[in-house]
Order: sequence, then C-alpha cells, then structure tokens
Amino acid sequence: MESKQPKKKIRVGVVGTGYLGKYHADKYARMENVELVGVADIDRPAAEEVANRHRTRAFADHRALLQTVDAVSIVVPTSLHFDISRDFLDHNVDVLIEKPMTTTLEQADELVAFAESKGLIIQVGHLERFNPAVVALRGIVNRPMFIESHRLSVYKDRALDVSVVLDLMIHDIDLISNFVGAGISDIRAAGIPVITEQVDIANARLEFDSGCVANVTASRVSMKNERKIRLFQRDAYISVDFANHSITLVRRNEEVRDSLIPGMEIRQLQFDKGDALEDELKAFIQAVGERKTPEVDGRVGRNALQIALHVMDQINTTNKRFLTPGSDDDIS
Repeated sequence: MESKQPKKKIRVGVVGTGYLGKYHADKYARMENVELVGVADIDRPAAEEVANRHRTRAFADHRALLQTVDAVSIVVPTSLHFDISRDFLDHNVDVLIEKPMTTTLEQADELVAFAESKGLIIQVGHLERFNPAVVALRGIVNRPMFIESHRLSVYKDRALDVSVVLDLMIHDIDLISNFVGAGISDIRAAGIPVITEQVDIANARLEFDSGCVANVTASRVSMKNERKIRLFQRDAYISVDFANHSITLVRRNEEVRDSLIPGMEIRQLQFDKGDALEDELKAFIQAVGERKTPEVDGRVGRNALQIALHVMDQINTTNKRFLTPGSDDDIS
C-alpha cells in the first residue's frame, strides 16, 4: 500500500511585530500546516523578541522575506501597506493586508489589478467578518431597512496614523455593506479630533440604493468599550452586543400570545467568544492552499475603503466650513 506524502507546509512571514503583528505570528506558529519562516520589523529588538518566542528568524527589512515565503501578513502602519504589499506580490507571494487596505483608493485599485493579473490572493483584515456573532447572523439578517452601530473604545496608543473612521468605523462599514448588499446613494458625516491630530470621534449616516439607512458611530476616546449593532427589518429586530456575546432577536410569530410585544417572539441567544483572528488567518491559509478567492478579498477591502474615504471627505469638508477662521459659519 502506497504511503501518502505529507502535505507541504505553507511558508509564511509576518511584517510588523507591534500590537497586532505579534498575535499574527503567535497564531501562525501554532498552525500545523504552516511554517513561520520569519518576522520583520524596522524595530529589530521587537522582531527578535517575537522570533525568539517562536524559534524563527528576525529581520529589520521585509525584503529579506521576499524569496522565502508563500504568503505574508502585512501588519504595519497604513502608509506602508501599498509599497510592502506590492513588493511581495511582485515576488508571487499571497498577502493578507491589515485594514484599512491602503491610504488611497488608487493604491487599492492598483494592488487588486496587479494581484488578479498574476493570479495571486489578497485578503484584507476585516476581522469582524469572522466574529461568531456575525457568522450567526448570516441566516437571520434579511434586507434590513435601518441599522445603528456603536463602536466605542477607551484610548489606546495604537493606529494613530489614521482617523477613527479608518481605524474602527471601517469594521462596521464593511459589515453593514455586506448585510445590506446594495450600493451607497448618499453619505452625511461629522467628526472631530480630540486627543490626536486625526479625527477621534465620528458619526456617519449612510443611505443605500435599497432604501436602507445606517447610522454609524465610532470613538477611540470613550470612557468605556462598547461594540453594538442593531438591525431593523420587515419581520424582525436584531440587537447584537459583541462585548457580552449576545444576540437579542425579536421576530414576528402569530402563535405567541403572552409575549411582551403581542405577536412577537423574543429570543436571547448566546454565542461563543471564539477567536476571530485565528479563524481569519486559517481562512487565509486555506485560500492560499486551495488557490481560492477569500471571503474578504481585495475588492471587498477596496469597497470598504472607498466608503470610509467618502466619510472622511464629508467630515473634512464640514470641518473646513465650520472651523476655518473668518468663515461665515465660524463658531468661535
């Protein structure tokens, strides 16, 4: 009887060993079908610390990994995403790029076109797609007409090179766009810097071609952490509390007589906390191994970025009108 050859491990690297990058390395190092070839960071001691923990190699320059990996996680400041991703794609390496995908839409379009021309994979790190609550909602959400989301975070000294729209709100923009499944018809937004030079608190009203309206709020200078989303559709009201791992589902059921709301069944569902990052990275490795398009591919990341950039355009236009000295609308 012929013995089967063991499957060849996928050689993976991680570029960026900061707050999130070290977790990428941790997850890859535990995967049986992955060889963590090395990690790279311009902060060489930080790279060495992660490399030593996983008995791999550390580099101060990402280019040292170009010839030795099949796939790579790019977990560096957003301004570096394009150049580093382009380097790896140019060497036929599949890439997972943390969100936001790039700084500009033009850069995102170029990466998508380049990857597609070479048959390579881009996955974008929209982590919430792998949240167990979001997975549970796939069979529940159906043509929502109003959505409200709040993503509030206490201040953390990370991702301060981009606004809260591109750091936090973009998660909900991606989720909501996926739930609605329609194009954007209008955007209204407001936001302001509080601690950093970037916008730290923002609110956006998104109107979709389907008629759905979404009210989206994000803050990284809150007194508490909160991640909630509420969806209203013809037959149901759905409330998700990501922090408490719960879903409240209020759905029409004519047989229910003794409910708080007549004719409506109220159910409280609990979901496992899970490990969204591990599931995200496993999905990436599976896409690389099977040569299939990932759920959150470059086009998905590009579309979320487009909406987020439009939100920022609205905020910048409003702030310029109201806060420029000498303006008719000057409030000082």
